Amino acid sequence: MKDRVTICDTCAEPGGTALGAKWVTTLSEAVQASGLEVEIVTCSCLNMCQSPVAFALQGAQKATYLFSGADPAQDTQDMLGLLQLYADAPEGWITEAEAAGRLRLCLQGRVPRL
Repeated sequence: MKDRVTICDTCAEPGGTALGAKWVTTLSEAVQASGLEVEIVTCSCLNMCQSPVAFALQGAQKATYLFSGADPAQDTQDMLGLLQLYADAPEGWITEAEAAGRLRLCLQGRVPRL
């Protein structure tokens, strides 16, 4: 199973533009160009509505992370850094998150692997 990013597709800016849904296309192209093996999917709500855009990061036998407050207009490169960190962490436990840039400040929770 590939690592997976699940982006909330209902996260919207004031006025109703669905930010999460738009990010999927940009992020998918960036991931493909980077050579990372990551599945990008959407879901209807990650229950982080007070701080869009929300996304979760999951992998087989890895810790799961939940983020909110991502900005698709500026965080795509930081997301690539985060995804590389996650890919390089056998159990998904990221200890040094500098490569994730601003996204490290958007972390809301981490759930240990089962």
